[in-house]
Amino acid sequence: MHILVVDDEPTLLMTYRLILEIQGYRSSEAQSVKEAKDRLDSEDIDLLICDLTLGAGETGTDVIEHAKAVYPSLPCALLTGYNTEDLEDWARDHDVALLQKPIPIQGLLTAVNRLLDREAQRKSA
Repeated sequence: MHILVVDDEPTLLMTYRLILEIQGYRSSEAQSVKEAKDRLDSEDIDLLICDLTLGAGETGTDVIEHAKAVYPSLPCALLTGYNTEDLEDWARDHDVALLQKPIPIQGLLTAVNRLLDREAQRKSA
């Protein structure tokens, strides 16, 4: 499985990549909306994990909306430390899992497994 992780903090990207690769996943990284969109357009992605705040006024919602246009059923998770009712409504409307930061390693892996399992079940139905 190929997971795209989007965050503007290089240390977090490296941490997420290492955690995912230790678990046997292939991962790609992006630090901006443009870089994430380019990867989504050129790579076969099975899961998107994206931070909400990407700096320079960019948000993970822009990345996810693009991802859903390219891969309508792509499982997506949005990492945020700023959970609001509006964000919860947006996530529900776009079928996106909200993950609260800071997220423990086991919480991240549980979410990844749950999202990938759900997508596998959807495909086999």
